[in-house]
Amino acid sequence: MTYDTLSRPTVHALLSDGTTVCIRPVRPGDHEQLQGLYEEMSAESLRLRFFAASRRSAAMATDRACAPPRPGYRALMAESQGQVIGLAEYEVGGEAATAEISVAVADGLHHRGVGTLLIEHLVSAARADGITTFTADALSENHEVLRLFADLGLRTARRFEGPEVRCVIALNENDAEDDQGYLSAVEARGRAADVASLEPLLRPTAIAVVGAGRRPGSVGRALLHHLHEGGFTRRLFAVNPCATSILGVPSHPSVSALPRVPDLAVLAVPAAALPATAEECGKAGVRALLVVSAGLDSRQAEALMAACRTYGMRLVGPNSLGITNTDPALSLDATFAADHPRPGTAGVAVQSGGVGIALLDGLSRLGIGVSSFASLGDKYDVSGNDMLQWWESDGRTDLALLHLESFGNPRAFSRTARRVTRRMPVLTVDAGRTAAGRRAAASHTAAAATPTMTRQALFTQAGITATRSVGELLETAALLHSQPLPAGTRVAIVTNAGGAGVLAADACAEAGLSLPPLTPSVVESLSAVLPDGATAGNPVDVTAAVTEEQLGDCVDRIMRHPGIDAVLLALVPTAVAAATGNDLVRALTSGPAHRALPVAVVRLEQDLPVRLLPATEGGAIPSYAEPGAAARALAHAAHRAAWLSRAAGTIPELAGVDTARARAVAETYLAAHPDGGWLDPRTCAELLGCYGIPQLPWSWAQTEDDAVVAAERLRGPDGRVVMKAHWPGQLHKSEQHAVHLDLEGEAQVRAAFRDFETRFAGLLTGVIVQPLAARGTELFAGVVQDEVFGPLVLFGLGGTATEVLADQAARLAPLTDHDVHDLITAPRCAPLLFGAHGSGPVDLQGLEQLLLRLSRMAGDLPQLAEADFNPVLATPGSVTVLDGRVRLLPRRAQDPYLRRLR
Repeated sequence: MTYDTLSRPTVHALLSDGTTVCIRPVRPGDHEQLQGLYEEMSAESLRLRFFAASRRSAAMATDRACAPPRPGYRALMAESQGQVIGLAEYEVGGEAATAEISVAVADGLHHRGVGTLLIEHLVSAARADGITTFTADALSENHEVLRLFADLGLRTARRFEGPEVRCVIALNENDAEDDQGYLSAVEARGRAADVASLEPLLRPTAIAVVGAGRRPGSVGRALLHHLHEGGFTRRLFAVNPCATSILGVPSHPSVSALPRVPDLAVLAVPAAALPATAEECGKAGVRALLVVSAGLDSRQAEALMAACRTYGMRLVGPNSLGITNTDPALSLDATFAADHPRPGTAGVAVQSGGVGIALLDGLSRLGIGVSSFASLGDKYDVSGNDMLQWWESDGRTDLALLHLESFGNPRAFSRTARRVTRRMPVLTVDAGRTAAGRRAAASHTAAAATPTMTRQALFTQAGITATRSVGELLETAALLHSQPLPAGTRVAIVTNAGGAGVLAADACAEAGLSLPPLTPSVVESLSAVLPDGATAGNPVDVTAAVTEEQLGDCVDRIMRHPGIDAVLLALVPTAVAAATGNDLVRALTSGPAHRALPVAVVRLEQDLPVRLLPATEGGAIPSYAEPGAAARALAHAAHRAAWLSRAAGTIPELAGVDTARARAVAETYLAAHPDGGWLDPRTCAELLGCYGIPQLPWSWAQTEDDAVVAAERLRGPDGRVVMKAHWPGQLHKSEQHAVHLDLEGEAQVRAAFRDFETRFAGLLTGVIVQPLAARGTELFAGVVQDEVFGPLVLFGLGGTATEVLADQAARLAPLTDHDVHDLITAPRCAPLLFGAHGSGPVDLQGLEQLLLRLSRMAGDLPQLAEADFNPVLATPGSVTVLDGRVRLLPRRAQDPYLRRLR
């Protein structure tokens, strides 16, 4: 185990009341501060801490914490504005995997989560060091610390020994994505703290606009005008040293001169003035900043964040369009958009101001409206994850719309989104920036793992509805807001014009929807109410002669058909309807909007891409200008329904995994290769063996005679073997013609070896000899560690055509049982695995095991940069890796769920 007290980075995190603290390792120079912590504690607090009111014990504890780093000991402290408010430490005793812990919190700061936050960070450090158990002694009357241990979410056993209690806390519990223990407890605490920290930002009791000018056209003045004219119900100030009033709002020369401290300061000052302005706000007690200024250099950005973290201010921006909370009790519109957004139920968070304006306008036009809006800009602090947690708890939001160009902590975002999407639709535009330079090597895995594939895996696993444009986002939001979810993908099309029905049918097929034939009983029922000449197929052509009553009756009868999940009406205006006074749209809107099945209308003459048509009995029906938009919206709704219909996945337990040995293999290799690299065949095989990954038998040979002996031992039933050349850094054997197949007899083996020696002179370090594999389906499996998203598992068609055909799917690790099923069924080659074309099904259970074990290996080893298994041979009876490669890099584990601010 490695114990490096100073290696833990300094981080900032939120307490339960939303205030910010700094968590960092104790250093030798902290002696005076720690001594002050104990000196200010009451005699009763010291007695509970040390079992006696002993200043001598406090002095000894201070000396121990501030001593130079030593093996088996860690100490972390919590600071608030330079003052130590808590200390937590552990020390390994006689058992290497067990450590004794203790915690102290300053008097007056109990019940704010200081001790719990410190212990969470100690747990993360201890797990990284291989510690599996914490022990702690406390007085039985020390209810606060006993409650702290009990509420961690970890399994804790107590043993009473006279007046003392011995607590034993297990750290090695499963932290699967569906875990309801420690990880969920940490998440719940983080969610409460996060929402509390956003209160000053999104529900401020007073706002100051700093940089509000008297000149019309300035951004600061526009923001002040929006806030004032928008009817902000609470206190509003301007800060301008050259004015006493701006737009009727009282103005003061500085933040410190304001008659009361604002919760939120809106900063519209030049970039050069931001650090000093933020510092002034922090000293005055401001709790949140909205920065619309742009163009900060690295020094200014660092100084701005330092002020925010030092004084515990949450930050939106810089380069932000602003924020909005349409709650009538607040009426907060701190944006410089042209119009005030319509109050409603959609939460919106964007990084692009232009996209934000488009979404605000679109949602207002549709009548959905906005509950709250945040233009995150350069996203120094407040993120999409923060906004999701706010909407989850605000009691007003039932639809979340995101436009994120980057992710700070995708694993935490995914976990939050999985929870929120169970309660409301979460929609996004898949428009992240590319990262072409991120590939570390040109292996099959790295070549396949594009940024787009990675983001799509995140969205799919989290249940997020990912659209391809802002227009598609609004089109889908209109349907999800107004209609029930379909139970499946079966659509019935009703049209009054055959051509419109054909267009709608094509659009549905392209969107992945199906048009099942109507049953004879439904056809008979429809024929009884439709005009002459109508055809009751699917599409149902009701002809131009249909009346309002007939169309409404037709739709109602189709909705009673158990084989239909949604109805799509493609209507065109006709002279017949105009002449007879029939308004076919009125046939749909004259009743309730919410029918048994979702309904979408296509009107080819419609001027706007999507409208919501109000129904007379409440609600609305979405109307689209072209069939493709309606079909895509219905397909997104069907995918959401399918995602909601299945329970959260679980991470299966795997037998035969030796994580400790795998970590030792990785550490040994990196000790000999500090810069990392591709493992040699023997080390790679050993690592795969730690996870029970099946490999074809093989032998390593460095001489011609060794190759002959290996071939004799490994010959299969047909007597043939395969020989592969190897040298350090080798990637694509087939492309380099470094493979000889179908070798029979000693002469062919010797000839193959000599060929490699001749062609790869100066490179060749040896050869791999394997029996010729049986016939089967060649597949590809791999993993690549994304620096932002973590490990990504890929699967698809293998062999020499892997990159040419690009038939792969991807999911982020750790894989659940659902993820593995989706990964296997997503590629185009999936029917071959299930026995299409008479090939017979492959060993699907073995394939699932391979992917789960690959996922486990990636999760256990942060040093694993890439794994590339190609080909993987799948037959009805087995799944075997024929060629596996692994690349390691010197990386430390990062806890993606540890509570910390960006």
